[in-house]
Amino acid sequence: MNELVTGDAVVLGLRPARLPSRALALAIDLVVVVTVFVLVSIGLGIAAVSLDEAAVAAIGVAAFLLVLVGGPVAVETLSHGRSLGKLACGLRVVRDDGGPIRFRHALVRGAMGMVEILMTFGVVACVASLASARGRRLGDVFAGTLVVRERVPAGRSAAVPPPPPWLAGRFAQLDLSAVPDGLWLAIRQYLTRMHQLDPEVGRTISERLAGELVALTGAPAPHGVPAAAYLAGVVGERQSRDARRVFTAVPPGGFAPPGTPFAPVLPGGSGTVVAPAVPAASVPTTAPAQAAAPVPAVAPVPAVAPVPAVGPVTAVGAPTTGFAPPG
Repeated sequence: MNELVTGDAVVLGLRPARLPSRALALAIDLVVVVTVFVLVSIGLGIAAVSLDEAAVAAIGVAAFLLVLVGGPVAVETLSHGRSLGKLACGLRVVRDDGGPIRFRHALVRGAMGMVEILMTFGVVACVASLASARGRRLGDVFAGTLVVRERVPAGRSAAVPPPPPWLAGRFAQLDLSAVPDGLWLAIRQYLTRMHQLDPEVGRTISERLAGELVALTGAPAPHGVPAAAYLAGVVGERQSRDARRVFTAVPPGGFAPPGTPFAPVLPGGSGTVVAPAVPAASVPTTAPAQAAAPVPAVAPVPAVAPVPAVGPVTAVGAPTTGFAPPG
């Protein structure tokens, strides 16, 4: 890992590409370029049959420069440092400060590559790459570029350390609504990397961030609390508030917020909602209902004479059962 510090004091963790991966990418690029050069040469040879030898030689030199030098320069410029071979090997050409290359960088690399790769069969490029601490060849040195690895193993993101236990709950009344997201990001980055910084530099950064946080919250930092501990306590308080806000939020279709009248549903799953009961005090007074007309008396029904009991019926050829048959 190559730690490169930019002009904005941002540490870039770059992985320089070494000779084996660069040689493999270069071999892929050379195969493609040579194939294109052979096809172009055949086409130009067929088209220049009627020309003299001087014209054919000039066309051959122009095709050599355009395909073997101009082709890689154009590809690296348009793709921002990724040729076909570098794309296959997960490499990219960047500037020394980590930014994308431009045409001048690709032109210098292509011109030097013709000398140290094509004319010397890659011997000069291999020696320069092995002698460089970051694996750079002469074209990279003159152009101010660096070949880095893009596909690197994904590592665990550093977590913000928890605040000290003796600061738990001390920032519960702190107003954090005016703190912008950029300052929160800067504080989180500092807390995750504060153990990798020089103690004096880390103390300076923590005091500056704590001063900005105090100016935005309007509350001074507790006396005797280190700036790093103060930042960790405030970040921990914000995380606690975010967690409470997430767990207490009402999900869609969930429970109604407090104060909403309860509307029961009729049994049977019909989905008909019964209107909530209205207090008696809110019901307007209406006129009294008229008395209903009296219902006339109904004449009594005369009593029915009792039916005499029927004795047992005896069927012909059937035993007496003591019961009368139906009908």
